[in-house]
Amino acid sequence: MKFALGSDHAGWPLKEQIKEWLTLHGHDVVDFGTHDATPCDYPDFVVPAARAVAHGMAERGVVFGGSGNGEAMAANKIRGIRCGLCFTTELARLNRAHNDGNVLSLGARLITLELALDILRVWIETPFEGGRHIARLAKVDILGSN
Repeated sequence: MKFALGSDHAGWPLKEQIKEWLTLHGHDVVDFGTHDATPCDYPDFVVPAARAVAHGMAERGVVFGGSGNGEAMAANKIRGIRCGLCFTTELARLNRAHNDGNVLSLGARLITLELALDILRVWIETPFEGGRHIARLAKVDILGSN
């Protein structure tokens, strides 16, 4: 699977560790930055990663920040993105199963690397259930046109 990654300075260390894990597990990664701990603005890196997913340049994305909140908000401004801030494996499962999430947001200051990897594994492995959720997502999709 091909992943687009984006982070701010607070998320950068976790992004680097997740990037290494994804690569070791046979995934392709496009890293939109940031590339060090110099203070920066998350939209500059998260939005290009989200656009890469929305435009089919990557199948999924992972964005990182201190809390992950702003990163999720920025990613969700891009039409076609369904980004969820997940801090438990159950949230990750539901993000995929019920919401067909295509971008995952992680708060580097709030979770351990071990938990982040567990969340990521569940998020990657969980399929979208479809069914009753399709109509709900269609209602969400039309909101972006208003």
